[in-house]
Amino acid sequence: MSTEIIVPTLGESVTEATVSKWFKAVGDAIAADEPVLELETDKVTLEVNAPVAGTLSEIVVAEGSDVEIGALLGTIAEGQVAATAPAPKPAAATPPAAPEPRAAAPEAAPAPAPEPRPAVAASTALSPAVRKLIDQHGLNPASIPGTGKDGRLTKGDVLAHLETRQEPAPAPAPPPTLPPAAPQPGRTVTPAPAGETPWAPSPSALYPPRPEGPREERVRMTRLRRRIAERLKESQNTAATLTTYNECDMSAVMALRGQYRESFEKKHGVRLGFMSFFVKACVVALREFPVVNASIEGEEIVYKNHYDIGVAVGVEEGLVVPVVRDADALSFAQVELAIADLARRARDGKLALDELQGGTFTISNAGIYGSLNSMPILNTPQSGILGMHRIQQRPVVLPDGSIAARPMMYLALSYDHRLVDGRQAVSFLVRVRDCIESPDRIMLDV
Repeated sequence: MSTEIIVPTLGESVTEATVSKWFKAVGDAIAADEPVLELETDKVTLEVNAPVAGTLSEIVVAEGSDVEIGALLGTIAEGQVAATAPAPKPAAATPPAAPEPRAAAPEAAPAPAPEPRPAVAASTALSPAVRKLIDQHGLNPASIPGTGKDGRLTKGDVLAHLETRQEPAPAPAPPPTLPPAAPQPGRTVTPAPAGETPWAPSPSALYPPRPEGPREERVRMTRLRRRIAERLKESQNTAATLTTYNECDMSAVMALRGQYRESFEKKHGVRLGFMSFFVKACVVALREFPVVNASIEGEEIVYKNHYDIGVAVGVEEGLVVPVVRDADALSFAQVELAIADLARRARDGKLALDELQGGTFTISNAGIYGSLNSMPILNTPQSGILGMHRIQQRPVVLPDGSIAARPMMYLALSYDHRLVDGRQAVSFLVRVRDCIESPDRIMLDV
């Protein structure tokens, strides 16, 4: 009896996916609920598990192919199917004549069959992020102790194993041999006449030969990368984007974090970061300027009475924006816990589709990559996005006229000028700055 593997429902507004990888080959044994293949959608990567136990009897759709919801991917033959040994090859015919009788050579011993890889049970299946690290570094997952649920390997387990593994450092390449700078004995060096180019080393001396290999490589864009490109271009073509800038003094927030860092982490189990301050500051500003929290649908303006803040997270495959729901009702600790959980699952490819939809405003922190300033692109249909940047010590003139070095951060607000006027955008950003420079404003709502 055969059971079909079909494309499951992928979520709202997602109608097709790409088969990114098959974990099993035809003839492999499969346990019930064990991951069989990986599908890549516009927003997330998800695994398709086996509906029954048995043997993979057919692969209908190859890797890299696009499929729609409900399409047939492959079939599973229920029950174990014994592998049949290959038929022995017939012995080679003896030559009709030979100049001298030759002793028969002993039969070569058959090559030992490769040891079968142990089947991974459903409880110890590898996540896409872990499997990618295992394949890249040629590791044996059985030799790495897992700390996840039911002994599963986590990305942290593999990274810790790589750090402890001693690898020989590559030998440094010998420096290129350059011509001697000084003239040889008995030889007179005449300076080049005016207007003529003086002697220079040959290109072969300055540039060592390139290693063998292609000069270019073409790689098909992943579905997530194609979707990111479409969304960014759509944002540029649809919204009338304008960006306003300001800067804020981070002294008060940094002092507050330093004062309560240990007690906060001990009580709530998460470190006190900068993002919770900016999320709460944006909620305060969005309440005062609701047009920044609104969107345009056709000829109507949709005002949102909830504050679902998207937090941009950079992952290896691209950029995703999971959403912190009802951020106005969350405490600082709850905001930090939500962001930490979403970021971790984003890097592991475990986000659900509904966690990437429905945001009303977005915050992007390019400062973690060292950016001093930038112009963020709107996450349509939202009307505003706040860009955070690197904290840098800069001289600042204080109210008493003195000059002091302060930890400063540039802030950038990109907004849809079709809906948000310049006065509203600038006032919104000033309100965010004031809340960051005086965090007690957030607590007292003043």
